[in-house]
Amino acid sequence: MTAVNAAGVTGVSPVKLSALVCAHNDEARLADCLRGLSFCDEIVVVADRCTDRSQEIARQFGARVIDGIFPLESQRKTAGLSACLGEWVLEIEPDEAVGAALAYEIRAAIHGRPAGDWFDLPVDTFVGDRAVRHGWGAGLGETRAPRLYRQAAKRWKARRVQPPATMDGRYAGVLETPLVRRADPDVGHAFARLNQLAALRAQDLADAGRGGRLRDDILAAAGRFWTCYVWRQGVREGELGFLIALMAGLDAVLSGARARELLKARAAIAAEPAIEPAALGVAARR
Repeated sequence: MTAVNAAGVTGVSPVKLSALVCAHNDEARLADCLRGLSFCDEIVVVADRCTDRSQEIARQFGARVIDGIFPLESQRKTAGLSACLGEWVLEIEPDEAVGAALAYEIRAAIHGRPAGDWFDLPVDTFVGDRAVRHGWGAGLGETRAPRLYRQAAKRWKARRVQPPATMDGRYAGVLETPLVRRADPDVGHAFARLNQLAALRAQDLADAGRGGRLRDDILAAAGRFWTCYVWRQGVREGELGFLIALMAGLDAVLSGARARELLKARAAIAAEPAIEPAALGVAARR
């Protein structure tokens, strides 16, 4: 990458800001996402088991593409971060967009001697044409998240979906201009997405041997509903706020029930008697 300094001398500039996007069959929305990242010094796209045109679209925008099979979301994020050359990393989802005002604010933040190692970015999550700014839960949306950070500042725990992140270093503050996320065209899509997320979370629970009990799941569901509807002020969003809080509670019940099913199935397979190799040979001769 070349740059021209104030004296008009052309030289090689270091990569200051990398954009990191993890994609899985996202050809329908990836172009819109990448189009808004032209202000970054490089774009890294992790293509996880893509069978569509995601890789082709990414390369059209000059991105470096990391192809692979990553069963865990934490694995694909870690692989992408390792490939980033920038001192700072902007982490973006394929259904999100960075507008001109946010792009300017990001560049100003990292070039202005920041007092810390990571920034929170506000997020405006849309359901259809409506921005829902309160009450999110169950991983369906968020109001702010640590998405702009120094290369070594973020690490993820091993999870299939929405892995918890650990931030190292000093908090630098929150930017003012939000990311725009268009996750769901309607409420029906949001429920379908919840079902997919719960299935993945159930596998994580089963791997950890945490099947739990229905009674505990119901209590957790009630707590999540109250948190989203009251504490996170989902009530301000009217009917949508109520439905989002309901989905947050339902996630606890769905994930727990599916985890118990998985654990029972695995126990049944483990209890099946092993077939001796000698017996297989006798059966073959017969």
